[in-house]
Amino acid sequence: MANPAHLAVFATVVKTGSISAAAKQLGCGKSVVSRQLAKLEEELGARLLQRSTRRLALTEIGQMVLQEAQQIERALHNIDHLSEQFQQEVCGLLRVSCSVAGRAKMVPIIAAFMARYPKVSVNLQLEDHIVDLIANQIDVAIRAAHLADSSLVARKLTDNHNLLVAAPAYLARAGQPTHPQDLRTHACLVYTQGMRAWNEWNLGGPGGPYKVQVNSALQINDGGALVNAALLGCGILSAGRLLVRDYLETGELQQVLVDYPSLASAPIYAVYPARQGLALKTSCFVQFLVEYFVA
Repeated sequence: MANPAHLAVFATVVKTGSISAAAKQLGCGKSVVSRQLAKLEEELGARLLQRSTRRLALTEIGQMVLQEAQQIERALHNIDHLSEQFQQEVCGLLRVSCSVAGRAKMVPIIAAFMARYPKVSVNLQLEDHIVDLIANQIDVAIRAAHLADSSLVARKLTDNHNLLVAAPAYLARAGQPTHPQDLRTHACLVYTQGMRAWNEWNLGGPGGPYKVQVNSALQINDGGALVNAALLGCGILSAGRLLVRDYLETGELQQVLVDYPSLASAPIYAVYPARQGLALKTSCFVQFLVEYFVA
């Protein structure tokens, strides 16, 4: 099978009229061009050019091969142009993965990113399990976890310590807990996944640390739904700061057991396949995330 690079060299030689002119255009030595031509003729089992000291002439099969070689040369040029464009302009389809609970934060971030870079379109995948970035062609995944070693690149965006929160209506009805052990008698909202429930809460503070088996009044496998349940006054929730920060600022939720902070924390990372050859749209989005979480 003919090597496409050899075919492109052949087309350049014919276009420029000589091996030396082709070498100059390609930025290589004449011997390199001659060797590649010889290899192409060996691959095809036919002579493509009749060479003399003064001129080159196409053979009959050389004329037929030239038509195909010119198409390959144009295709290689177009591919180089596309690659250059994608490294110089923020454009194209950006595929992003994040947890279902993170949608409330991620959608406004993506909207702001698209406003800054209008030539980018985004496909946001909401998943509550670890996604294979390579198999699913994901450009960037937002993950809240302590990441195991892997071939992926992980850029830490922020810490995300858990806070204990509840709605004012719930606290008016059930009273304020004053000690970690009080959680045993309060209605607590617990994250669950399959048969596992995160109903053992670890708290610091005076006399701590404390490990409390809480009363799981409501178990849900979605963090966003748990926040909604807390807003409705269903009980006390232990959730990442980023999930509840806005509701604390508006007063819709209140922090409880402030002197006994949760020891749970899941740092937020932007994860992507590799640094080398990273598309400009991906590197710009990662930098945009860094700026957002630092602000």
